[in-house]
Amino acid sequence: MQLSNNTSRRTLLKTAFCATLGLSLSISAAGIGAADIESIHFLIPGGAGGGWDGTARGTGEALTKSGLIEKASYQNLSGGGGGKAIAHIIETAAQQKGTLMVNSTPIVVRSLTGVFPQSFRDLTPVAGTIADYGAFVVRSDSPIKSWKEVVAGFRNNPRKMKFAGGSAKGSLDHLVPAAAIKAEGLDPKALRYIPYDAGGKAMAGLLSGEAQLLSTGLGEALEMSKAGQVRILAITAPERLKDAPDVPTLVEMGNPTVFANWRGFFGAPGLSKAEAQAYADVLGKMYKTPEWETVRARNGWVNVYKPGAEFYSFLEEQEKQVGDLMRELGFL
Repeated sequence: MQLSNNTSRRTLLKTAFCATLGLSLSISAAGIGAADIESIHFLIPGGAGGGWDGTARGTGEALTKSGLIEKASYQNLSGGGGGKAIAHIIETAAQQKGTLMVNSTPIVVRSLTGVFPQSFRDLTPVAGTIADYGAFVVRSDSPIKSWKEVVAGFRNNPRKMKFAGGSAKGSLDHLVPAAAIKAEGLDPKALRYIPYDAGGKAMAGLLSGEAQLLSTGLGEALEMSKAGQVRILAITAPERLKDAPDVPTLVEMGNPTVFANWRGFFGAPGLSKAEAQAYADVLGKMYKTPEWETVRARNGWVNVYKPGAEFYSFLEEQEKQVGDLMRELGFL
């Protein structure tokens, strides 16, 4: 899957309220446009330092620095592989008019596995915004120098090749290396996976030596790689990226695994079409700003913009594709 200032405010009606998620902005559904959105509260289903956290905070940074909105606030609500935040935004929907929850492929994966009963259909899909290719990472002082050495070590003794990831067993950070291992003609069910609560803790597990390898998104490892703290062995892009020209792809090493984790934003159930479109419009305008390009390049993300109905159709297609892959790997 490849996914390809300041504005005058014309708010017709706004009501500020304080809830457990902080100060949010509620605006009337009539005549809403991107310029009417003054603040966004980002609900993040995982802990600090993970891909969801980086996506929400990077998006908020670009929106505020470009003047498209005045204020961005954030809340990390981890638990249940993202299920706790999903349940929260559904149960408190009436209070979440000013909230966007970031999510990604795991909302499809965790629903398919039945870990939580909700799916994207219980929310209001606003827009898909980026794609982040998978990355396999080691510490800078690791004796493992290449993906081929990972394959050789796994073939010799799979129990010694432990992968850390910032999501639960059977979720995305587990699924991607399993697919890569299967493509090498090895048994994906033999892969040892250590789950952590979000990417920041998984990275800490790698750096502490609890795991030999880290399965994560490129955006979560790129800056640390540039700083010399970790080494990226391979990414799941079809070809090398301009933001990471020195990082090899699995494809160029003879492994056909290509996978990009989409990320995007959802509103609470009951969010009107006009409100959802207003959020999608302001996110669409963000792409044209230099502030966004700074954030995007820093993380090695791929731009994608799928608003509203297009995003919903994409999610339905993704559900089928990921479900087929998970069944093939024995995860379902």
